[in-house]
Amino acid sequence: MALAFLAGARPRDLANLELKAGWVFVLAALCNGGLAFATYKNLIAPEIAGPLAKTLVLGLVGYGLWLNSRLKGLWFATLGLFCNTLVIFANGGHMPVSAEALRTVGMESAIDDIARKYDAVHSLMDTSTRLWLLGDLIPLKLGGLYGNVISIGDVYLMIGVCLTVLEGSLRAKRKAEAEELFDIDLRF
Repeated sequence: MALAFLAGARPRDLANLELKAGWVFVLAALCNGGLAFATYKNLIAPEIAGPLAKTLVLGLVGYGLWLNSRLKGLWFATLGLFCNTLVIFANGGHMPVSAEALRTVGMESAIDDIARKYDAVHSLMDTSTRLWLLGDLIPLKLGGLYGNVISIGDVYLMIGVCLTVLEGSLRAKRKAEAEELFDIDLRF
């Protein structure tokens, strides 16, 4: 959003993004989080929840990306989704994550949870991990407030979202300026 504001977009331009079926992205996040929580609470086995979550997310987000393919920024997001999907399906429905990267960002406690399969989404990287280079191995630490481990697919997804917000807000700004240009009061 900051990039959009720097490029001259206004808050109302951001509010007028023309994103079709935005609800599918929200539903995908809710499904993923809900299944992860259900696994953590031992309501669903990780062997079921992991692949189910990823299949639902892939289907919903893929549908949303397809509907919005006119937004060129989402092409990066599609590439990110493809990278993540590839590594997840190559590893039995789980995203492999680097224990070393988790330690780097201060998430040591997650290592045991993932190893005990409390996490429906992730598995620890080891010598049997396929396509490990596409897994979660990039430590991301923002000050002392936030730490996470992300994949190259996540990087592409974030770039895609940023470019889409920028593109959509500038498109909305141009459309509003064009409407203002022709907004002539013809009343007598």
